[in-house]
Amino acid sequence: MKRKIVGSILCMAMLAGTLAGCGSKGGNSAQGSSPAGEAAGAGDASDASSGSEGEGAAQGKESVVIWDYFETDAQKTMMQNMIDGFNQSQDQYEASHVYVPFADYEKQLTLGMASGELPDLVILDGCGMASFIEMDLFGDVSGADINWDEYMEGPMSSTMADGKHYGIPFATNCTALFYNKDLFDAANIEYPDEDTTWEEFREMAKALTKDGVTGFGNAATGTDEGTFQCLQWLYTAGGDYQNITGGTDAYHLMQEMVAEGSWAKDCVNWTQSDANNNFVAGNLAMQQNGPWQIPGIEKEAANLNYGVTVLPKKDADSGQATSILGGENMGAVKQDDMSGAIAFMEYYDQTEVMIDCMVQYGSFPPKTEAAQDSYWTDDPIQKAFIKQLDTSIPRGPSASWPAYSDAIQTGFQEVMTSAKTPEKAAEDTQAAVDKVKAAEK
Repeated sequence: MKRKIVGSILCMAMLAGTLAGCGSKGGNSAQGSSPAGEAAGAGDASDASSGSEGEGAAQGKESVVIWDYFETDAQKTMMQNMIDGFNQSQDQYEASHVYVPFADYEKQLTLGMASGELPDLVILDGCGMASFIEMDLFGDVSGADINWDEYMEGPMSSTMADGKHYGIPFATNCTALFYNKDLFDAANIEYPDEDTTWEEFREMAKALTKDGVTGFGNAATGTDEGTFQCLQWLYTAGGDYQNITGGTDAYHLMQEMVAEGSWAKDCVNWTQSDANNNFVAGNLAMQQNGPWQIPGIEKEAANLNYGVTVLPKKDADSGQATSILGGENMGAVKQDDMSGAIAFMEYYDQTEVMIDCMVQYGSFPPKTEAAQDSYWTDDPIQKAFIKQLDTSIPRGPSASWPAYSDAIQTGFQEVMTSAKTPEKAAEDTQAAVDKVKAAEK
């Protein structure tokens, strides 16, 4: 299929070096948020796409090429099973997929827009889609035979602009609080639950920090993966992505717990996989992480005695803590003929197909009916994530999200390394965020 992208090639080339990933998985995640890590060169994507199209044509079918950044064995298996199912369900199209490393993903999309070398369908982190809709990467698929009204509002909104649909949500998730029951039992401490406050959480973490174990850790690396995990603390404190100073109490909590040794100081370099690996190894009593870690825990640490609950709320009078929505969308690349991409999305829109994929993937279906399947509603750990989803919000949404994320995560890094006081970090981050906001007008 011939790709025709409308827009300024010069602008795309300039943006290639500046866009940041949403939920950077770089070998680990998510999120947002699926893990990523195996290296692949920039040429791998275009070479593999060309080969796949030739194979499809040789079979007398029209090729549908999909880009993804999935890395775990479970995710790779899910993707291949989904493609096999689609190929067997009809005789007009032959789908294949190409792996592109997450760290290079948005750069390769931007370069592809300049060169015309693009797939038919892109699976990308939900928070990055608004930027690419604005850049004219995706085409309007509002006429597709999709059950639009059955999707959760938050994920669906990230695939839309000006009332038009440019794709569908693929997966949705959030982070919650994992805890090691054996460590809590040994310390004679009650497990955290939906009523746990920041003060109680902090006391738990302090009491559990001993004998080589740190009370709590998360992914606070200086990328959007870190923003994905840290931003909820700002929201729970009363701020948001444009109101940093309103959440200054979160900066105090982070800095003080790191200073006490009960919030792992190394987390400023941790990805979500790093946090999970430390939790599985018994180095953390609690971690903030997502449901995509569950398949790996079940496979590699089946005897780990752990639970999951919602993140701690600010105080007894507060409502349930906020979490940040993660997950991926499917976007149809804008071209003269998008029928193959649309056919694949319509296949995935089937409830049973979506359920099967998300069970393998380790995330939640973005359709309400699919999310009510007993796989999620009958399992106490999965139910905890469903409850946390009730108060989860998207990053942004904003076409300028990469710039917001850079500013916000810089502030978290400064706080957690004690490079600045909470007040100074909040003040400087607010100024950086205001600059991004002003540039949007």
